[in-house]
Amino acid sequence: MRSLRRPVFALALTTLGLAAMGLATSHAQPAAPDWSGAQTVEVDLTNFAFSPARLELKPGAVYRLHFVNKTSGGHDFTAKAFFDDAQIDPEDQAAVKDGMIMLSGNQSADVRLIAPKTGRYEAKCTHFMHATLGMKGEVLVQ
Repeated sequence: MRSLRRPVFALALTTLGLAAMGLATSHAQPAAPDWSGAQTVEVDLTNFAFSPARLELKPGAVYRLHFVNKTSGGHDFTAKAFFDDAQIDPEDQAAVKDGMIMLSGNQSADVRLIAPKTGRYEAKCTHFMHATLGMKGEVLVQ
């Protein structure tokens, strides 16, 4: 019995020592992204198109998507799966509602985010008939 106690005691001391040195499992918060270094990508909303129609992003890269409604009427950029998967800057989260950026006429909005994992995400304007008339596109992360 005595021979089993020593190894167990030594293991317990080693675990305590590693924990004290911070080498054991850590729950440290990851460093906050540097939003100031975000690459800007402008997305123009016109009657009835997105320009560019395809956003090509790199996974894990930091972007500032600058949405500009170039018309006098309202439009939106809806890409729910994309926005759900991306890490959005907390300061910009209010601009994205249910995966949608809504813009009144001649309005603009910025959304800083970290592009999600590789994938293809649908984007469209949800206003009546706008997508049918061509106001749709995609976000390609590769």
